[in-house]
Amino acid sequence: MKIALIAGEESGDLLAAELMAALQARRPDIRFVGMGGPKMQALGLDSWFDYKTLSVMGFVEVLKHLPALLKLRNNLLKRLVAEKPDLVIGVDAPDFNLGLEKACKRAGLRTAHFVSPSVWAWREKRAARIAESCEQVLCLFPMEPAIYAKYGVDARFVGHPLADRIPLQPDHVAARTELALPACRHLAILPGSRASEIDRLLPVFLQGAARLKASMPELHFLIPAANGLCRDRIAQHLQSHPLPDARILDGHAQAAMIAADAVLLASGTAALEAMLCKRPMVVAYRISAVTYAMVKMLGLIKIERFSLPNVLSGEDLVPELIQHACTPEAIAETLRSLLAGSDNPALIARFEDLHRELRRNAGNAAATAVLELLKTS
Repeated sequence: MKIALIAGEESGDLLAAELMAALQARRPDIRFVGMGGPKMQALGLDSWFDYKTLSVMGFVEVLKHLPALLKLRNNLLKRLVAEKPDLVIGVDAPDFNLGLEKACKRAGLRTAHFVSPSVWAWREKRAARIAESCEQVLCLFPMEPAIYAKYGVDARFVGHPLADRIPLQPDHVAARTELALPACRHLAILPGSRASEIDRLLPVFLQGAARLKASMPELHFLIPAANGLCRDRIAQHLQSHPLPDARILDGHAQAAMIAADAVLLASGTAALEAMLCKRPMVVAYRISAVTYAMVKMLGLIKIERFSLPNVLSGEDLVPELIQHACTPEAIAETLRSLLAGSDNPALIARFEDLHRELRRNAGNAAATAVLELLKTS
């Protein structure tokens, strides 16, 4: 049996590697081909192209690299049609993989997609078009299959890999020891890993933190940087918006969350990770005024809650400061209330409940769904 996997970025490489390991445990005869990173290659993937080509984020970045991306997709399609794998699985990267899967399906290949686009958040009707690309969608969140069912798409909830990796009760003391933190309160600040997000959000985050520092002088700050470029960007913003007792970390985002007394972050997967780390948080996010006006005018977003802890629970578990509410004053005041309060056992208990719901051994559950799909004609 031969399965093709197409993954880009480190997150896709890790997710696909977990699926590969689970499949190999049941079917040692499976051969893996396609495109992936070092973790997939360590498990035997015959990677035809450099997976980092897909590490392109943002509209401007995509436009700049569009010729290379189209060439890569065309070359992948030719190779896949020639190799004729039993199944082609696109791992995340929906803008790239769904188009590739659609072309593969038209060429007579069987296809699946691992990690649903955020149809629960915006442009729900994309779920119907995804059926044109793949036979099955493997979903990380429990609310997603019901959306696909409305459009007749086979979708399976397999759980979220982060819920498998993070302990139900993270060790706060061990994380502080790992990072060699002084005995005082700490706030972790995570403005995102894209340059555009850092430039848009970090200045307001730093201004809010500086206001907070004025009333809580003992407070220290941890700012994890995803890579060297992010570190340089963060350092530049700290020069423009000085924040005493701020420390940039090279990676260690999860340890910073666990070690901190609270977290200030952009909406997205980081909010889910902070929830799994059982940390109180403030979610703050804003996009350009033009983009926000277009999104509102076109009605593309119809959800009331934006952060994953609130979406998953259906409750306002964590404060959200979105768009016009994302100001230094609001950030400082919301965090001040959060840090002034005692530990909230009820909130931690809800976070644990959600953690258990997401903890399904995602790689193994995805492997079960894939093998079941391959049994059908």
